[in-house]
Amino acid sequence: MRRRQLLAVALAGAMATALAACGDSPNANKKNGQAATVLNVGMPNGPQAENNNPFLTTSAAASLGYRWQIFEPLMMWNPVKPAEPFKPWLATKAEWSPDYASVKVTIRDNATWSDGQKLTAEDVAFTYNLVKKYPALNDQGVPYTDATASGNEVTITMASPQFVNQQKVLWRVPIVPKHIWEKISDPTTDPVKQPVGSGPYTLKSFTPATTTLTVRDGGYWQDLPKVKELRFTSYTDNSAQTTALANGESEWSFVFIPNYQTVFAAKDQAHHKVWAPAILGIHGLYVNTTKKPFDDPVLRRAMNMVIDREDIFTTAEAGYFHPLVKSVTGLPSPAGDSFIAPEFKGQEHKVDVEGAKALLTGAGYKLDGNTLKDKTGKAVTLKLTDPAGWSDYQTSLEIVKDNLSKIGIAATIDKANQDAWFRNVEQGNFDATFRWTEGGATPYDIYRTVMDGRQLKPIGTASPAGNFGRFNNQQATEALKAYANATDEAARTAAMTTLQKVFIDQMPMIPVGADNIGGAYSTKNWTGWPDDSNPYGAMQPTQPNALDVVLHLKPAGS
Repeated sequence: MRRRQLLAVALAGAMATALAACGDSPNANKKNGQAATVLNVGMPNGPQAENNNPFLTTSAAASLGYRWQIFEPLMMWNPVKPAEPFKPWLATKAEWSPDYASVKVTIRDNATWSDGQKLTAEDVAFTYNLVKKYPALNDQGVPYTDATASGNEVTITMASPQFVNQQKVLWRVPIVPKHIWEKISDPTTDPVKQPVGSGPYTLKSFTPATTTLTVRDGGYWQDLPKVKELRFTSYTDNSAQTTALANGESEWSFVFIPNYQTVFAAKDQAHHKVWAPAILGIHGLYVNTTKKPFDDPVLRRAMNMVIDREDIFTTAEAGYFHPLVKSVTGLPSPAGDSFIAPEFKGQEHKVDVEGAKALLTGAGYKLDGNTLKDKTGKAVTLKLTDPAGWSDYQTSLEIVKDNLSKIGIAATIDKANQDAWFRNVEQGNFDATFRWTEGGATPYDIYRTVMDGRQLKPIGTASPAGNFGRFNNQQATEALKAYANATDEAARTAAMTTLQKVFIDQMPMIPVGADNIGGAYSTKNWTGWPDDSNPYGAMQPTQPNALDVVLHLKPAGS
């Protein structure tokens, strides 16, 4: 059975590559002088099951990013320049209460659903109440309490101040039509085979390899995009995706490309580009703190002391994809520098194998030859897991496996199916895994993703908003609350210092690299992409900004 499943995956991956390689894009066959009409988007996520549910992180719509071309948020926020004001979208205005526990949004009066019905404030209120009712749809963990409509205004209330979560409230919730979704019996499992949204695109066709969207005939609230058709191809792994980018079959992707100058940029120096702006988010090794002996912070600190971040950055991340995080606080530079507590400024992570051994033996662990034994005399073993196709993560795990062997921890590597990995991580069914944190305008989102006790769920129950390692520390949870509820900078500074102390002492997640929100793309057929000269939004095609990017694009030469 296992071999048959692997064969099916391999065949599906080959299908994805073959479909992209057949030159079935009008762009490839267009006559001289004829403008491009199709944009080919790719992701290295393997064959997809048909699921267009915009709320589910495991759906094809989320995995490939096309949910944000069909469904829209209330506002656009730019994570590359997080201090910039929000851009009005389905809402023309947003007014927060002084305590940031509620926001009143004004809904534009010229938006319609793709089935022709008018988008109303009732639809918006319904959407937020839906997210409140079903925690599985609330992947940002915002504590919504109510949403009420009055005329063209909607008041959204939360159980606590949301100063640090403004973008999550206004930017990360896809608005859905009440007249469709009120008939769905279980929105946490429904695949939404015929999605109806307010965006400029509708679903044309779906296969496990390629999803095609087509532009609406009309009725969109702003000018329709120049891109008439979007083709989202899911390649079997990073290598297949990179090959498609290099030969021009794929024109836009978020993918790790080892030696990207040689294997991608040099294939068409004039048109092949990579833009990977850093944000205030990180990647690292999440440790399941419920599993013995990894519930012991001493062991986790020792693991941190031997993991070679520089080797991972140079070898696994090609020296560009996830910039090295040096600070012991886990905060990336320069984005996080101003937030580092005075007592930790200048303190950088250094590999110290002998120091890690001394820490362990002093705490009751024993090194028996090349084997570390815990306080009960049992050999310490660890399973490291990440999706098989994510080559940078797989290389990172190999480095971590070698690093941990130096203190006697015997690690194995599980090359997981992506969908199963997402489920297992959210449900806490893992030992250790490389994953990212959320990013925001402050380090709050980094520490919240790792340490928030309000997201603590039993093993087997999904926690999509974070705390995947089931870290249970009341001091961290209270500091997160204090930071979010603070009314002055001094209170926020005190809370941030506490968070950094807990993070360093307890090490619930071992930080390695900074996050980026970029992409690889081609200007051969389309221009108008964000870059250093015009960083109007995130480049990553799975972010809400992806719609804004598509709306900026124009056929090359036009």
